[in-house]
Amino acid sequence: MLKILVFSTNTISDPGIDLAGASHLDYPLGVSVISVPCSSGIDPRWILYALKKGFDGVFIAADGTDCSFLQDCTKRTADVVKNAQELVKINGMDPRRIKMAAICSVCSEAFQNHMKKFEENLKKLCGEQDG
Repeated sequence: MLKILVFSTNTISDPGIDLAGASHLDYPLGVSVISVPCSSGIDPRWILYALKKGFDGVFIAADGTDCSFLQDCTKRTADVVKNAQELVKINGMDPRRIKMAAICSVCSEAFQNHMKKFEENLKKLCGEQDG
């Protein structure tokens, strides 16, 4: 079972993820969620740490343009992802192990689909690394 860490925002993305659970939508069992106030506040070193400690991938469920804290949250979060991808690359890991998408409070099916596709892509990456 692959392990995926999801950073989720507690005002916008968490309700969408909770709705996926309440609706009994099937998504990978290895998904763990950590809530943060704003996705732009994620430190790229946290992502590297998660990957070094055994997570196969890190997904950032961002607020997108719905962020109540920052108007440029999407750009800042994209910069976090870019910096994290550079950091993991420097550490000899595949930057495709990090993914970001906007997940809104009613995006339960979108979250389910992102998790399934991300797990499929991670399985391919793991296969590439093993071969």
